[in-house]
Amino acid sequence: MTTADIVYDKIHFRHDPKWSGRLGPAEGGGLLLCVACVIEMLESDDVASVRKSFALSGISGVLRCSPGALRELLRQDPKISLRFTSSLLVMLHTVEDPATVEKADQVLVQLLLELQSELPFRFILDEIHKQLSNQLSVKGFLPTFNFLGNLVEAVPYVAQSLVTQYVPLQEHLCRALLYPDEALKASVLHVWLKLFGTAGGSAAQSLPVAIRDRVCVLLLQTLTSASSPQLINVCVGLLWLLVQLEEAVSVLMNCPSNQVMCDENQNNHTNDSQILSQNQEQQSPDHCPLPLILKKLLLSGEEMFQATSAKCIASVLLHSPSPCSAPFIKADIPEFLFDRLASSNSEVLLWSVYSCLVLLTKDPLFFCQCHSVYGIESLVRSLKESLRLTNLEVPKQGLLLLTEILERQPPSVRLFPSAPEFVAVSEAVLAGVSSSCLLVATQAATAASVLFRLNHQSRPVQYREIGGLIEAITNRISELPLPSTAHHRSSFFSPSLSVVLQGNLKRSSRSEEFLLQALVCFQAACRLAEKCALEPVLKENTFTAPSKHSDAPDSLESLCQCLLRCCDAVWIPTVIRMCERAPNAQILQHFYTILSSQFTLLPSHMPVFANKLASSGFYRLALEHKGLLCAGNRNPNLNASCCGFLQKLSMCLLSQSEPASGAYQNDAEEAENLLQYNLPTLCCRLSDWPSLLCEAPGLQLCEYKGPRAIQYCLLIVLHLALQQGDRSRLLPDQTVFSSVVWVLHSVQEQGSCALPRFVLRSALYLLAMTQDKTPNLDGAPFNCVIKALSSCQSFSSLYIHHPALLHFICRYPELAEKFGPLVLELWLTKQVQHADAEQTMADIQEKGEERESRADEMHDQEPDTETMELLTLIEKYPAVILTLLDMVCTREAPLAGRALGVLEVLLRGQREYEADFCTSLRPALLQELQRLSVENMGHGLGEGHTAQAVSMLLSNTGLMDLLQTVLSSSSSLSAPSLSPSACPPSALLCCSHLLLSSLITLQRVHSAQVHKSISWSLDTAVQRLLFQKRNTDNLLLVSYLRLLQALLDVDLASAVVCASTGPGLVGPRPLGVEDGALYPLGSRGAQCLSTAVSGLLLQKHELLLRASVNCLSSLLGFLQRKCPTTAKYVVCQPWSRFLLYCLLSSGESCLLHPAILRLITLLLQHGSTAVLWEPDLRQVMEAVERRGVKELSEEATQALRLLLTQIQSSVLQPPPTEEHKQRVRSMTESLGPQSPAESCSPSLPSNVLYPSPEVKHTQTPHICTKHTQANTPYTSCRHIYTCKTLDTVAI
Repeated sequence: MTTADIVYDKIHFRHDPKWSGRLGPAEGGGLLLCVACVIEMLESDDVASVRKSFALSGISGVLRCSPGALRELLRQDPKISLRFTSSLLVMLHTVEDPATVEKADQVLVQLLLELQSELPFRFILDEIHKQLSNQLSVKGFLPTFNFLGNLVEAVPYVAQSLVTQYVPLQEHLCRALLYPDEALKASVLHVWLKLFGTAGGSAAQSLPVAIRDRVCVLLLQTLTSASSPQLINVCVGLLWLLVQLEEAVSVLMNCPSNQVMCDENQNNHTNDSQILSQNQEQQSPDHCPLPLILKKLLLSGEEMFQATSAKCIASVLLHSPSPCSAPFIKADIPEFLFDRLASSNSEVLLWSVYSCLVLLTKDPLFFCQCHSVYGIESLVRSLKESLRLTNLEVPKQGLLLLTEILERQPPSVRLFPSAPEFVAVSEAVLAGVSSSCLLVATQAATAASVLFRLNHQSRPVQYREIGGLIEAITNRISELPLPSTAHHRSSFFSPSLSVVLQGNLKRSSRSEEFLLQALVCFQAACRLAEKCALEPVLKENTFTAPSKHSDAPDSLESLCQCLLRCCDAVWIPTVIRMCERAPNAQILQHFYTILSSQFTLLPSHMPVFANKLASSGFYRLALEHKGLLCAGNRNPNLNASCCGFLQKLSMCLLSQSEPASGAYQNDAEEAENLLQYNLPTLCCRLSDWPSLLCEAPGLQLCEYKGPRAIQYCLLIVLHLALQQGDRSRLLPDQTVFSSVVWVLHSVQEQGSCALPRFVLRSALYLLAMTQDKTPNLDGAPFNCVIKALSSCQSFSSLYIHHPALLHFICRYPELAEKFGPLVLELWLTKQVQHADAEQTMADIQEKGEERESRADEMHDQEPDTETMELLTLIEKYPAVILTLLDMVCTREAPLAGRALGVLEVLLRGQREYEADFCTSLRPALLQELQRLSVENMGHGLGEGHTAQAVSMLLSNTGLMDLLQTVLSSSSSLSAPSLSPSACPPSALLCCSHLLLSSLITLQRVHSAQVHKSISWSLDTAVQRLLFQKRNTDNLLLVSYLRLLQALLDVDLASAVVCASTGPGLVGPRPLGVEDGALYPLGSRGAQCLSTAVSGLLLQKHELLLRASVNCLSSLLGFLQRKCPTTAKYVVCQPWSRFLLYCLLSSGESCLLHPAILRLITLLLQHGSTAVLWEPDLRQVMEAVERRGVKELSEEATQALRLLLTQIQSSVLQPPPTEEHKQRVRSMTESLGPQSPAESCSPSLPSNVLYPSPEVKHTQTPHICTKHTQANTPYTSCRHIYTCKTLDTVAI
């Protein structure tokens, strides 16, 4: 054998040359290898181990450097490759030299990988099984087991084959674990380790259950008695893999100690399984040795074993938390885990222990045995150390453990009885909040929120530490990045830039999570302050001098001031900024709760704080959040939080604006109840408020609940928001003004003139503040206002010190005559006085020289604000001078002096008036002096006649031409040549339709002469209702329906409006019988109009419902008069059945709507087969019975009575039973006797638009929607808030 070649010269000459070859790199020539020589050398006992080792080294080099070369030689005869493999396998237990055995192991694994064939693998496994079966003892099989472990690790296929096809070999591996040699046990366990760990544990899933259970038992037995580090290391590795299998965990935890310590000769796995099954049924997990084994590992000096032990415990608890935690706790595992925290800085160990303890805290037994009390000090110390580590997941997990302990600790056992202990944990949490990692800071904030519970406070309470934590969290809040909108446009950018934007989005999400947890923490601090304020023992620190209690940094007062200061300076602007684009319900819930708490903590600072909030637009902000996030019973907690904030804000503002009187306390209680009961129901957008204000409330059963109470609540909120300035306006002035007038009218219509005093005060304020952009009140609306104001016994209780109230009262002579003197008196009484402006009657009667001297001094001074407002009022309403003069002559000295001061400023010409103003004023003053002794004379007003007004309008050709122009422009909307700017405004077209509908009806009633008719395209109107309703304003649709209704009522033949037809309505000429009878609508037009009205009904809009039913009624009446067969067809078509089904399936509120009841009545009246007793009429009857007839509105009651009457006179298919008939009669009787108004009006009002007050109502929603479409409320709110300063809160 040469130095480089692998050839045995003594025997090589007799070998076939085909088994030789020069293998290796081509450039180097390679080495000569004879496979036959190698096999004979390996099998021969005469060849020295050194020579065999050399040969194996050469083969290993060939296999490593020349892949595939040796495989080509062995492919010539498969038997030779198997013989070569067998020779290497035999060497594993016949050669004594460890180095040679190791090389044989290495070459055998390399060879099997080289051959890439299933046959050698099977051959190897069969040979190993045969060897183990032929031996009574496994002594000497250590190299074989080592090789098997290496093979399984190198070739995953072998692991899968072994567990599925070689169960007897698995049994031999189990028996081998009973052999007392620890090195051999370690080798066998290494095989099992690789089997369970191969391919992510997939091989372990195929392992027979009996074998797997036996391995678990044998592992515990081996680990219990193991002493060598190698064996313990392998056992721990295998245990870690087993505890990740849920089935294995069950076996390990239910294996009793007596089975683990059983005799080593017990080798029948069937008996093992039977014993294990019995123990799982009978034995308690408390007797399991696994906790003691893991406890032993925790006590070892190796950090790796300690970390693995903790991870094993955590894995077991993850799979079976409930039954498995008690054995570990009873084994005092938590105590030893806490000890590891106190003695280690290893990241892996700390994280493992933290995770394990987190799971153990889920069991109440953990706290019953006071492990938390024992370990809290170690935990706090380790937290401080972990925050210095580079892996920030470790302190995050530690803070999670602290949070769990604080969360679950029984209140009766204090963790921090003394101040130093609380200070220590506060410092740890503070360090976590200040961490550079936002995730760690978030977990620290969560821990702080639980730490702020009352049962965790030491005695005395450490207010300084709590304030420090709050300030640290506040500082982190101020550093949060602004929410970015760039990620919404990420699809427009390159992929690389999109990745950057995704990263920004992730950071923004983390910022939002931290903000949420920080808010929870801040709220917990506020709650703690509130509880401490209720307990005198906690409120004051007994170690602080009494004179320093309020100013001391460790006082409750200082904490409350800190909370308010942080809230005002940082939290409010930050939350507004974060929720500006995408409001978060959870964040806002805590935010509004925090704002509410401030009103309780520092009441003395709240007037300034409340004014700042209200003037910054917080009414709009909170109400818009309610409408956006709480509609449809969503987010009830947010709704409650918003309502609590709005209620406290409102009561604080009311306490400032209410007059000082004895009745204030009673009014405040009533207002608070009203807000408390009705704010939760206001979960709609601000654009819906006008409809709520103008809604007919019906019967009001409760003083604080119902539609009327909601209207009162809206008036109070509008008043309080408006009194803070223009930026706080919630609705346009015109809308507010008309809505207030309507509410006053509605209250008086129900027979009551008296509103609650605080509501009437708000109504008066709103009328005064919104009067500038509205026309003068007259007629019925004005009478409603004066009647409402007269209903209050003390007008002074309604007074609000604002110039707008002066202008409103003086704007109307009747109001000025009745309330003007009192309002001026209150204005002068509350006037801010200058030092030299207070006068007595003696001052008025002083010598003339002194008066002139004093007047000269006053001439050089600017009048005060109140006087300037009165001068502006006098300039606009000169009659005010007479009232002031009356005060000078008849009132007591202080008031007379103030009135005289105003007149002096006026007469001395300090303002620029018209040239002859003062000249004409003097006679008026003299007249007033004479009037003081004369009684006033009353004046009467006359009313015009309706007929004369109609004739006047119809004779105005200019008006008719204008109406024709508007209608002609609207009929050309579909023409492409007409620009949008040329189309009439929606409001103008709506008003034109309503005016024409009224003129058509009144012209027929009064037979007025028409000088000029108007042409209107009936075809265009039907097409608009049928195809363009989605693009048309609802009020405009209502006006179309109202005009069509008026025309149908006069059979489409009116002298006012000439309805033109089109090919879309009537058929070709000559007209058929039906088209002729229904001209100009035609049979097709009748069907189209019916379909259009049905489609509008399905929209379920309040006004459209009523208008559509009224129009449908007129259409059916027209068809019945002109062509009864068409009327029958319209009501009996399948579409009518579908329409009825959809409406009746829309809930009880829709089911009992007067318009829906009217629709059913119409269908029955015209003989429709679409209405069935089952389920339609039965469904209506049941809904009425559930609601109760007493709860129905007057209009719904009238509609229900008409329906019941129609049911009794209609022929239903199938006919109702006698029981059904009796049910109808009983319900009719329960409605009570018919009122005179109902008996005079057998049907519902056909006009959906009520008289003049209601016309204002119908215009209001359109205006409001226009004004609420601006997408800037949060921006403006943030800008206003951040631009203001809160001097009182700057503590």
